[in-house]
Amino acid sequence: MWSTTAVRDGKIPFAQPLFDYWLDACQRGVLYWDTLYQRGATYLEHCESGKPPVLVFDYTIIMDARELPDPANYALAAIKPPEGSPATDPAKRPFVVIDPRAGHGPGIGGFKMDSEIGIALQQGHPCYFVMFFPQPVPGQTIESVAKAEGHFLKRVNELHPNSDGKPFVIGNCQGGWALAMLASVAPDLVGPILLAGSPLSYWAGVRGKNPMRYAGGLNGGTWSASLAGDLGNGHFDGAHLVENFEKLDPANTLWKKSYNLYSKVDTEPQRYLDFERWWGGHYLLNKVEMEWITQKLFVGNDLVHGKITSHDGTMRVDMRNIRSPIMVFASWGDNITPPQQALNWIADLYDSVEDIRNNEQTIVYCLHNKVGHLGIFVSAGVANKEHSEFANALDLIDVLAPGLYEAIIEDIAPDAPGQEYIEGRYIIRFEARDVSDILALDDGREDEQAFEVVKRVSEINQGVYDRYLSPVVRAFSNEASARLLRELHPARFERTLISPKNPWLWWLPGLAAKVREQRRPVSADNPLWQWQERMSDFIVQSLDHYRDLRDAAQEQLFRGIYESPQLATLIGVQPAGEERKQALTWESRELARLKREALDPSFEQGTLADGFIRLLVYVGIGMGVIDERPFNAIRRTMRGVQREYPLTLMQLKATVRKQVALVRADHQRALNGLSTLLPDQHIRHQAWMLVRDLLLVNRHDIPAEQQQRLEQAANVLGLSEQDRQAILDKAAIQPAAPRATETVAVKPAPAPAQSPAAKAIVPTAKSEIQPAPAKTTSTRKPAAAKPATKPGAAHPAPTVKAEAQTAAAPAKPAPARKPAAKANGQAPAAVKTVKPAAAAKQQKDS
Repeated sequence: MWSTTAVRDGKIPFAQPLFDYWLDACQRGVLYWDTLYQRGATYLEHCESGKPPVLVFDYTIIMDARELPDPANYALAAIKPPEGSPATDPAKRPFVVIDPRAGHGPGIGGFKMDSEIGIALQQGHPCYFVMFFPQPVPGQTIESVAKAEGHFLKRVNELHPNSDGKPFVIGNCQGGWALAMLASVAPDLVGPILLAGSPLSYWAGVRGKNPMRYAGGLNGGTWSASLAGDLGNGHFDGAHLVENFEKLDPANTLWKKSYNLYSKVDTEPQRYLDFERWWGGHYLLNKVEMEWITQKLFVGNDLVHGKITSHDGTMRVDMRNIRSPIMVFASWGDNITPPQQALNWIADLYDSVEDIRNNEQTIVYCLHNKVGHLGIFVSAGVANKEHSEFANALDLIDVLAPGLYEAIIEDIAPDAPGQEYIEGRYIIRFEARDVSDILALDDGREDEQAFEVVKRVSEINQGVYDRYLSPVVRAFSNEASARLLRELHPARFERTLISPKNPWLWWLPGLAAKVREQRRPVSADNPLWQWQERMSDFIVQSLDHYRDLRDAAQEQLFRGIYESPQLATLIGVQPAGEERKQALTWESRELARLKREALDPSFEQGTLADGFIRLLVYVGIGMGVIDERPFNAIRRTMRGVQREYPLTLMQLKATVRKQVALVRADHQRALNGLSTLLPDQHIRHQAWMLVRDLLLVNRHDIPAEQQQRLEQAANVLGLSEQDRQAILDKAAIQPAAPRATETVAVKPAPAPAQSPAAKAIVPTAKSEIQPAPAKTTSTRKPAAAKPATKPGAAHPAPTVKAEAQTAAAPAKPAPARKPAAKANGQAPAAVKTVKPAAAAKQQKDS
């Protein structure tokens, strides 16, 4: 025990730390329970106010779907820019955010200033928010919701008739599959779409992980959702969905969330209360809506298989009908929508990247290393990086040639060329991928065969429940019993129990106020506090161990039941192990043939813009990587000559796609046609020089293959080696006038002359092009000089985008970052691998 000397001197070594810890624990406990009391008060206030969206932005409802012929409890809100944000520009592409209706209320997409909505407003885009109300409209179905969202997007298009591009629509989580359905049946209403943390391939996952996909099978199918709807008197309580999320991580639910509040009780309460306001605002769905979701999506997986139709059978949802670029954002840290569920629909719809191209679809995906499911929508870091870069690169994504790409977002290197064409602190590039790369993210798809058995078992159980049990449950249910069940749900009861509704807690706010006045927090080096931290870690580890054992047992039980060949045969399902077959329909093959025939005359016909872009496409083949710098250079030039030579983004997109298709169809014939599209010798000189400059905007030298293609193009255009050298020498000897930034200012060309870039891209073939002086930068070789811009253009402008390079996506893709440890679905920290040989060969052949 303590020494005699210490006791005689009146000093007990452990007394002071013990007293400090005890005092802090008492004060901390009072403040912790007071925070829960405030949570209960906030919950009651939120309910009494009608559970409005938890947006931090002001908004105005401009369309209420409850007033439509087929009503739904949805509304379209126009977001007002907060003080200090730039005024919205009606000519800019509008943003539309669709929040998930998955048990909670709306607002997660605008929960913070640094959010999807905040990023759009900071860039001056008009922003709209699709929200919903707590109570569904009687008779409302998922089809009613889809029609309402279609009306909303039609309204947004009407409000912005002059915007350069259709609305950019973001679907968060469950809002993603709703957006995919809408874009499939009404492709003309949307521009690029972003599916953020959205499950589309519900059976996908990795063995030993992603336990949530087994829930339907272990519950015997979808009948339990119908039971919950009947007990709710025709309404499904969203609190049940929230409870399922909570069960995924018992350590967080039972300990970490509460302990984090307790250990940081002096700084954490406000953040905790803000989040709990959304997390505890449970909404209702109609029973028929939840039945549709579980039967068609969670268990049925009908969306990717094209089996979803309208109630009258006149309309079928086919994701191959989407015409706009599709962006997918997923994370390896997401245990609710893992990357396989977010991406495997690509392999369900397409056999290869060539199939994607033939369908003229552009798909871009981005994988985060560690952020969790909610972090995709609420993390300020994600908003300021991934969402911000997607927003900056929207126009580039919109004109990307059809194909499959992975978006890589990185910090800008200090010596990176073309920094004047980079917006923000990151640079985004798009690397060509194949369907095999998507499949490599999974550990195989053989395990999905068991879910075919689950689907059939679910149909049998659902039929039995509907016929024999549902009438009995409905006979004993009424609105009073349904309301009682909802109020007694643990997610609600724990909030009302510790709230002003509990008269036994009247003393708590006053005591908490006095504690705050005399607060004495314990120091971090207190031995008892350190012991407490270790105990907390031990509890978390124990609960995580329990979770792992539970999930492993559930998976083994699931596999033991549903991977049984006997059960599959008994219920009439194809036995596991038989190959999944996928083939193009006759209509798809015939449509591709007709498109090729329609393109045939265009090899020798077109405008100057067609000729320049074809040259860019041909030369860029094989680069495999596209980033924003060349495209931003083109856009600056387009804006600089917009009055004299208007060329919209959509016209540029159409031209790029057409020329990409021609080059892919017949390289040599497309190359030979350049002499017809670029008839004048001056035009040929300028076009060749601009393509060369464009290749140097984002690199220090031109790759050998592209240099060889430049030589081939020069030969076809009749540019001798002496002519080319004369062009380069003339560009190199121009005097350079430094400008304020790292690069050099460009001397305006004489008024009658036009910017070379402008001449290359404008659809006019009659005016002569005079070579304009070109300035060199301090970091570039003289030969890589930039041509002069037209007066009024802010920057020198190499021309149109390396869409060309996209077009180019076929040949040799650059090394790409991709998760290596596929067996367990983990993404290694920063491993770089090379694209599979088969995919590289396929792209080379194309």
